[in-house]
Amino acid sequence: QVQLEESGGGVVQPGESLRLSCAASGRTFNNNNVGWFRQAPGKEREFVAALRATLGATYYAESVKGRFTISRDPTKSTVYLQMNSLTPDDTAVYYCAAGSAVILTSPSRYTYWGRGTQVTVSS
Repeated sequence: QVQLEESGGGVVQPGESLRLSCAASGRTFNNNNVGWFRQAPGKEREFVAALRATLGATYYAESVKGRFTISRDPTKSTVYLQMNSLTPDDTAVYYCAAGSAVILTSPSRYTYWGRGTQVTVSS
């Protein structure tokens, strides 16, 4: 069993940065692929970024490529999402997820989810 808890959300102005953290409990966490998703009001949950447990390959949605970076510190069982050059379109609740499926971009492929952290980008 893996439990996830996100933190680091907040209110920022356009162009600013935030770093989200996802702290995990459970001995098998570091063997899981991890992903970040987000959901804006009235919209479906969408893929943001993922990191594969084997080889550490990373994947990003086109909308965040070049601005967001996913990383992992296995010694702390924590996954990060560094978000730079934020825009109002990035406003959403951000969720981290973990699982072992091959497909990383679909929410349905993840087994474990955090409760989310709100990110608001507004001037």
